[in-house]
Amino acid sequence: MRLFVAVVPPPEAIDELAVAVRGLERMPGAGGLRWTGRPAWHFTLAFYGEVAEGVVPELSERLARAARHSEPFPLALCGGGHFGGRALWVGASGDLEALRLLADRAEAAGRKAGLEVGEHRGYRAHLTLARGRGTANFRPYVAALDAFAGCAWTVGELHLVLSRLPVSGVPGEQPRYETLEQWGLGRGWAALGAEE
Repeated sequence: MRLFVAVVPPPEAIDELAVAVRGLERMPGAGGLRWTGRPAWHFTLAFYGEVAEGVVPELSERLARAARHSEPFPLALCGGGHFGGRALWVGASGDLEALRLLADRAEAAGRKAGLEVGEHRGYRAHLTLARGRGTANFRPYVAALDAFAGCAWTVGELHLVLSRLPVSGVPGEQPRYETLEQWGLGRGWAALGAEE
């Protein structure tokens, strides 16, 4: 199973972003981009790739521990940027250091569970909005996102997410995401919906 760990913005933050993205989708050249859509809007903290089912219990235990050692913190969607011509993203404001620490803990949880998480790189908060073919000019979209500032919310949960890639070959089909487990942040919290 293909897994990653994420912070998922609340519906009101997603609604605000959707309004901004509708404006971006009307800009010249937007039809040539692959827009991710609301179900894919999350902050990936650690990507694990293919994970054997037998590893999931230990990974979950380590992620629960990481969540317990991370206090809730404020975050908001704002601004934007791009990774070359490959991806357009919206950024974040708020306690970015707490978000980075949570990402480091999620990465460490995977490593300690025996997963290959790749070379450690500094975490950069981003929520992917669109993808290009490597040559897309995202500068006009980034400029349009400069003024975007969403409402603040409190990050209170860590999500372990299953990613199902498209297999039908239908143009424009998106990956599907399913939260397998989630944990409240802070000491004393159990896995949401389960006894610890």
